[in-house]
This record gives sequence, C-alpha cells and structure tokens, in this order.
Amino acid sequence: MKLLISLVLSAFLSLPALAQEAAPTEEKLTPLDAAQVNLDDFLWKKRPIVIFSDSESDPRFRDQIRFLEERPEELIKRDVVIIIDSDPSARSQARQKLRPRGFMLAVIDKDGGVVQRKPFPWNVRELSRMIDSLPLRQLEIRDQLAPSN
Repeated sequence: MKLLISLVLSAFLSLPALAQEAAPTEEKLTPLDAAQVNLDDFLWKKRPIVIFSDSESDPRFRDQIRFLEERPEELIKRDVVIIIDSDPSARSQARQKLRPRGFMLAVIDKDGGVVQRKPFPWNVRELSRMIDSLPLRQLEIRDQLAPSN
C-alpha cells in the first residue's frame, strides 16, 4: 500500500515539472551594456548587433532601439544579441575594437567578423535580409530544412 501511495504521489508531483518543460520558453531580446560584455564571448554562439552613440538622446539611437523592439522574434530566430554603447567615456572593448564616430550600427557574424557597419538606423526587415544572406546563416537554414533521421 505504501508503495502504491508513493507511486501516485510521485506521479502527481512530477506533473508540474513536465508541464513546465513542455511549455514554450519565450526568449527576450534584452540589450546588453557594452561595458559589461566581451565580444569574444559570443564567438560561434550569437550574432552581436552593436549600437553605438555618443548619447542615448541621439534620435538615430532611439530610432534604432525602437526598430529592434518592434520585431524581436525575427532577431531571436537568427541568434542575435543586442549590445548598446552610448557612453564613449566608458571605452568598452567593443568601442575600442570597432572605433565608431557618433552613431554606428555594426553587425558581427558568429565567426567574429564584422559584416556590416551603418551610420544610420536599420529596421529588422533589412537586418534580417542581410543576416540571411551570410554564408553561416545559409548553412543554419539548410540544417533546419534538412530532414531528421
């Protein structure tokens, strides 16, 4: 009888854990502060998009952040991480490596190569198309489309 009760209890207690595992995890695209990150930490894992500005008040900076917030799911699907640097005096590793002047948007591929630099904001549609044209992204797309064995 004790065995039966313990089996029933363990089955009921494990149901919430199973439900949590089955529930889809909703990722968020939270911008990271460039002063707190090292670009090398993202090698072969993520595609950093680095947004530079001399001030958060720069209209181009605000427009870029707004563009990225409109369709974050498209960027998450492409393994993008957003890094912002609006404080030139902090001399972040990203700022020292990429040497922006005023506003700049830089897209870095998973291999660490800078694939695009723009002096003006880009919307998610433009960014997605550019990322999808990258050779590493093309390999990812082919791998996703390949039938599982």
